[in-house]
Amino acid sequence: MSDTRRRVKVYTLNEDRQWDDRGTGHVSSTYVEELKGMSLLVRAESDGSLLLESKINPNTAYQKQQDTLIVWSEAENYDLALSFQEKAGCDEIWEKICQVQGKDPSVEVTQDLIDESEEERFEEMPETSHLIDLPTCELNKLEEIADLVTSVLSSPIRREKLALALENEGYIKKLLQLFQACENLENTEGLHHLYEIIRGILFLNKATLFEVMFSDECIMDVVGCLEYDPALAQPKRHREFLTKTAKFKEVIPITDSELRQKIHQTYRVQYIQDIILPTPSVFEENFLSTLTSFIFFNKVEIVSMLQEDEKFLSEVFAQLTDEATDDDKRRELVNFFKEFCAFSQTLQPQNRDAFFKTLAKLGILPALEIVMGMDDLQVRSAATDIFSYLVEFSPSMVREFVMQEAQQSDDDILLINVVIEQMICDTDPELGGAVQLMGLLRTLIDPENMLATTNKTEKSEFLNFFYNHCMHVLTAPLLTNTSEDKCEKDFFLKHYRYSWSFVCTPSHSHSHSTPSSSISQDNIVGSNKNNTICPDNYQTAQLLALILELLTFCVEHHTYHIKNYIMNKDLLRRVLVLMNSKHTFLALCALRFMRRIIGLKDEFYNRYITKGNLFEPVINALLDNGTRYNLLNSAVIELFEFIRVEDIKSLTAHIVENFYKALESIEYVQTFKGLKTKYEQEKDRQNQKLNSNRFRRDAKTLEEDEEMWFNEDEEEEGKAVVAPVEKSKPEDDFPDNYEKFMETKKAKESEDKENLPKRTSPGGFKFTFSHSASAANGTNSKSVVAQTPPATSNGSSSKTTNLATSVTATKPGLTMPFTVPKVMKYVVRFSVKLITFSIEFILYRVIFSVEFSTVSDGGERESPGCQRCRINDPVVCFTII
Repeated sequence: MSDTRRRVKVYTLNEDRQWDDRGTGHVSSTYVEELKGMSLLVRAESDGSLLLESKINPNTAYQKQQDTLIVWSEAENYDLALSFQEKAGCDEIWEKICQVQGKDPSVEVTQDLIDESEEERFEEMPETSHLIDLPTCELNKLEEIADLVTSVLSSPIRREKLALALENEGYIKKLLQLFQACENLENTEGLHHLYEIIRGILFLNKATLFEVMFSDECIMDVVGCLEYDPALAQPKRHREFLTKTAKFKEVIPITDSELRQKIHQTYRVQYIQDIILPTPSVFEENFLSTLTSFIFFNKVEIVSMLQEDEKFLSEVFAQLTDEATDDDKRRELVNFFKEFCAFSQTLQPQNRDAFFKTLAKLGILPALEIVMGMDDLQVRSAATDIFSYLVEFSPSMVREFVMQEAQQSDDDILLINVVIEQMICDTDPELGGAVQLMGLLRTLIDPENMLATTNKTEKSEFLNFFYNHCMHVLTAPLLTNTSEDKCEKDFFLKHYRYSWSFVCTPSHSHSHSTPSSSISQDNIVGSNKNNTICPDNYQTAQLLALILELLTFCVEHHTYHIKNYIMNKDLLRRVLVLMNSKHTFLALCALRFMRRIIGLKDEFYNRYITKGNLFEPVINALLDNGTRYNLLNSAVIELFEFIRVEDIKSLTAHIVENFYKALESIEYVQTFKGLKTKYEQEKDRQNQKLNSNRFRRDAKTLEEDEEMWFNEDEEEEGKAVVAPVEKSKPEDDFPDNYEKFMETKKAKESEDKENLPKRTSPGGFKFTFSHSASAANGTNSKSVVAQTPPATSNGSSSKTTNLATSVTATKPGLTMPFTVPKVMKYVVRFSVKLITFSIEFILYRVIFSVEFSTVSDGGERESPGCQRCRINDPVVCFTII
């Protein structure tokens, strides 16, 4: 119980004379050694941190207000306040303060507010030690009373003494009785004096006096006194307005009499501050700070009392969403919630969170879907204000609701789509409501305020939802007004307000007419077909500008979602149609959209722009603008200057190759000449790189490849197999075999000459190394294939076998350009290798004995294969013994 009793909110008064909430905690009165005295300590209920540590100074004036507030000043222009949850806790701390200062706890103010400078000024005045003596409250003393009240306003200490005197003697009620008498007597002079007196009492800035003046018994007489301003020829009729014109409507009967009285009081005091009292001068601006605090704490108390009454709120929501509720009743309910949410802004953060969570739990968002679709402009406006409070409080709460709603409802009735509809259907010529809704949509789709947890990512989930269910609704007006089959420029403006289905329909049809994979020449922006499709209506142009602003935001803050949408819908092409609009602001919005895309320096976007020739409408707009030096001219020049400075090569090449002839006459800036220079420099670098690569290929790489080819050829020679001869004539048959060998050699050379490369260009040749038969069959291309020569003319093939070897290229299909010297070098080296092979063969026959063995399918004996090569196929091999 003690924790609840001592639960407080700490407030400080800022420079604007508004109370700032410093947090909620629990207060205690404890002796603090460092401060050497009893002090008030407030520790935060959330983490126990110290919110307030204030020594109870014996000379500090503490004020007790409304039974639950204690207010005091620590220093000049630094006011503090403790707002207690319960009256018992306030009384307990007040007794501690009065005990330290030696005061009776029954008093409302413990000390006079004594300023040292004021004390020095009045230290010789005997009246400073006594209360101010008030004249008797009579009609003939009104002028004297008015002079007294007016004279003390310049002195803080005298204001305090006068306030204390007025409170102790019950003087205010006596003055109000005189007011009734003067009104009955039509005593105009006395009424003018009473105006000065009551106004002066308000400027005393004392909460204890306010409680008396703003009570149900006195407040209407106070308002009556303030009607008789001497500066006015005729008195105002404020009481008539408050009692007859201003009607308090209870949308749901309020059973709590204290809550009802607090609502009435707050409205009337707010009326006095805002309407009746004149705007305070520079010297009077601090006189009504306590009045502002009085209203502030009243609102806090009203919201708290309503929030605690769950039965009341439940009944309000039930009637708001009931289809049987008539429009007038629903309008009153929506206006009530609007005021309720406005009052909630006075709550501290923790209580405000609980307040909006309570509203969400009771179904505020589904209720808004209903009322935002109503025809009543006032209802829609109030619903928009409520929605703005919710989005400002918690965008995540709204996003979570609409994603859950999408699983149960059609796209047309989703809350966000309803909001987009209201933005599009705003009848205000200046689109004030549309601008407000656009700001709310931007808050909802802003990734900066989206949460990311370990289990899920709100950003990806919500953006997927938005682009699948809502983006087509947002872009429908844009696609409709840039449609190729649009017959009338202002057709959409004339029909969208009365047929929302028309607005949503093009989102499906456009997907068929704007393929993402290819861009036809018929759709190129800048053609005569599209030049005439631009909205000329100012309101439509404003709406499209708002949509483009939102899409530009998406380009900046979303990644692949907006990229995919732009590519699939060919959206940039449709946007650039608006470059032909007579409204320059709309053409600038379209250009800004393209500028943001190019600013990303994304090659996907760059290829999309160049492939679709999307610079054409921009350049056409620049050329059509002529020599006019205006914002459009500067914006287009800046776009191309960005491309030049950032050296975006693909865009630079596209611009120079396709549009330079049209742009070369623009010489008042060096942008286009700079693009040409960049293009030529890049082209030169590419040519140098190409030549360098070709030179390295011809001079170095080709040499290495050729050497590798010959080396591999030599390796294959080490594995080569020669055709066998008969074993019975080891030496006598050598000349015959040699002749056969030389014939084979000559045949090979003749074949090589026939296979010389053909000239493909002056001074150049082209070699093509074709696959061998084994390679074509999937076997190793380096293997040696035995070729059986045809029978000789004398038919002695069984006696001797021709020797023929065929070595395949190590790199099948290799094509290499050769110059004439290279070809000659190749021929010479090949010939040398053949001669060397022949000489080695002769030396082997002369010096060593060679055992020839033939392995064939029809031989007398069948060898298991060469023990060196392990070849079991019917081949011819020789083994050196």
